[in-house]
Amino acid sequence: MSDVKPIINAQYFPSQFVSDAEKRTETFGLRIGQAIQYEWFRRDSGSARYYSQWRDFHRLRLYARGEQSVQKYKNEMAVNGDLSYLNLDWTPVPILPKFVDIVVNGMSDRFFKIKAHAQDGMSMAKRSRYQDMIETQVAGKELFENLQKTMGINGFTMDPESLPESDDELQLYMQMNYKPAIEIAEEEAIATIMEDNRYSDLRKRIDYDLTVLGIGMAKHSFYPGEGVRVEYVDPANVVYSYTEDPYFKDCFYWGEIKTVPITELKKIRPDLTTEQLSEISKYSQSWYDYYNVGEFYDNSLFRNDSVTLLFFNYKTTNTFTYKKKNLDSGGARVIEKDENFNPPAEMMEEQGFEKISRTIDVWYDGVMVMGTEVVLKWQLMENMVRPKSASQHAIPNYVACAPRMYKGNIESLVRRMIPFADLIQLTHLKLQQVIARVVPDGVFLDADGINEVDLGNGQAYSPEDALRLYFQTGSVVGRSYTQDGEFNNARVPIQELNSSSGQQKMAALIGNYNHYLGMIRAVTGLNEARDGTVPDSRSLVGVQKLAALNSNTATRHVLDASVYITKSMAEALTCRISDILEYAPYKEEFITQIGRYNVSILDEIKDLYIYDFGIFIEVAPDEEEKNQLEQNVQMALQKGDINLEDAIDIREIRNIKMANQLLKLKRRKNLENLQSQEMQKQQMTIQGQMEAQRAAAQTMMMKVNAQAEADMRVKQAEVAFDIERIKAEVEAKATLMEREFSYNIELAKAQGQVLSAREEAREKEKAKRIGMQNTQQSKLIDQRKNNLPPISFESNEDSLDGFDLAEFEPR
Repeated sequence: MSDVKPIINAQYFPSQFVSDAEKRTETFGLRIGQAIQYEWFRRDSGSARYYSQWRDFHRLRLYARGEQSVQKYKNEMAVNGDLSYLNLDWTPVPILPKFVDIVVNGMSDRFFKIKAHAQDGMSMAKRSRYQDMIETQVAGKELFENLQKTMGINGFTMDPESLPESDDELQLYMQMNYKPAIEIAEEEAIATIMEDNRYSDLRKRIDYDLTVLGIGMAKHSFYPGEGVRVEYVDPANVVYSYTEDPYFKDCFYWGEIKTVPITELKKIRPDLTTEQLSEISKYSQSWYDYYNVGEFYDNSLFRNDSVTLLFFNYKTTNTFTYKKKNLDSGGARVIEKDENFNPPAEMMEEQGFEKISRTIDVWYDGVMVMGTEVVLKWQLMENMVRPKSASQHAIPNYVACAPRMYKGNIESLVRRMIPFADLIQLTHLKLQQVIARVVPDGVFLDADGINEVDLGNGQAYSPEDALRLYFQTGSVVGRSYTQDGEFNNARVPIQELNSSSGQQKMAALIGNYNHYLGMIRAVTGLNEARDGTVPDSRSLVGVQKLAALNSNTATRHVLDASVYITKSMAEALTCRISDILEYAPYKEEFITQIGRYNVSILDEIKDLYIYDFGIFIEVAPDEEEKNQLEQNVQMALQKGDINLEDAIDIREIRNIKMANQLLKLKRRKNLENLQSQEMQKQQMTIQGQMEAQRAAAQTMMMKVNAQAEADMRVKQAEVAFDIERIKAEVEAKATLMEREFSYNIELAKAQGQVLSAREEAREKEKAKRIGMQNTQQSKLIDQRKNNLPPISFESNEDSLDGFDLAEFEPR
């Protein structure tokens, strides 16, 4: 026992509103470290929060390995603490390791690829210009084709056959074919760092922790002599501020407990003296005696020459002050000042400058010896991970995820299975107990039934001889009557004894065993279709696949947590790569290292720090998704909608959604090509028919022309005959007309003479009549004037108006 006691005083976190100079003091860092120590290592009811968590995680890991303590089972089986009558094998049944391996190895099979998407203004402008170029090519496709045909000028900048034809096809084309060199460079840089740090092996350990403990952690850091490092972190050794966020985004401090040889302290703080190291050693021994995880290991290193350190990060704010001087040329000069820079307003106005302040989030890095007041390191963290954005937040070095956290309590798959694993172990022990008590079947031997049996050889027939005869031949010799002649009730002197073999108890225990095994499957979702159990022969293949898919869905949160940690780590590495290229002295070495994979991206790597990236994780599809895609591909192949080359291209795409879109695009294009070929066939058929019809029409026309010529000749002959006939008729008619004309002339002359005579007579009579009327009119005028008596104008002639009535008399 050491003569000193560990220092664990009640300490709370200092105020955030003190000056930056005070935050940089070791006293401030010591208060932070002691506050973390008090929160996690103070003893409440004989235990501390850190050790309770450590024991809990240790217990979960033992169960996951099938190495849990058997003391609780002994307590269950003992009678008043006495185990002297039990001779059992207490080795735990390794049930849980099987289910843990199923989940972890299943996640390891899900390969992923980190995709970088440049989202800064420069990259977006390049992407927009490229898309505009494609749209221009699409819009002018017909014009460029005509230009190439007529003038021989190729206006295409890309293959016209690969040009998209719709907006959806354009978006798919941009996703699949447009990959700027800067994104390729970023992806290669991230892949290089992860490969150098063997992240694939670290990811397996993280997946194991997510399954067993319910939480997984990793750490990224930058060492001047080593570069960027990605490290696995044991969650049992980590302390953090209280949070209810499963992604730990609101934690303001992180810490990691490490027990290291005391000689390592000189590497952290070289100015430590021998006396200081001796004093620290005393406190370290006291800390071990106080309560330390080293007690679980039988190793003197943890007691004599070791020390427990707290490596912690603390998040606070830092104010940066600048003096901005306005120049006569219109520009400005900015000079960084300390926080005490506070000139009067009159001075700033007179000299033409102003004070500018900016407050940002920062992380401090510290190392404290547990149980002491010794701070080995406290400084503003170098190479903080800070995204290039308007927000001034800094990313912590630790990345963690606990997908099933509630009120700070972490739940895991192994924690769900422990109650039933204990019941399975107890059932297994009970089954051993029943088997141990099973006795073999025996026989009942009636001594009176074989007494004095005469075998005919003169020897006595003893029970031993009877048993030997019975076991060798299955036969036995007995007596029905005794020597006194009385009836012997034991007619069969040897009978088998069927003892209680415990079959019913064993069957009941095996039933319980299977029931608890089924309960493990029920609470975790790891059904028979996934845990390797032989499926029911009566189950359909589709039902088995659906059961496996449901099992994968039940544990999807573990895979999502692993993908989140990988994505967050890649985002942090993106910022660190920019810092390397901008500040690190071995920038050229890193660029050369990247060049191992692709020499063409070296120039892009040099300008990587001016870009901003979004990181996405492209997870390989699971078997069910692959089967669904393969079914679609096979169906399209059978129908002839796609060819073998298209199927190969589709299968190579990891993104199932994009693969299905490509399948639809290929299918639509092939259908269009088939329709175009069919239309060409139809046009060729129609053209052939038209040519045949044209030839038939020409033949028919020739026949018609020949027939027409023959008919024409006949018509010409008929016309000529008609002309001759008409000419004769004309001549005859002309002669008759001449005669008729002469007769008509003579007749007209005669009629004219008659009419002339008649007109002359009529005019004469008219003149007479007019004269008579005038005479009578004058007489009437005279009568009216002289008032004479009436005058009678009776006609003296039988004619009216020169028309003689005598003409109507009979002749």
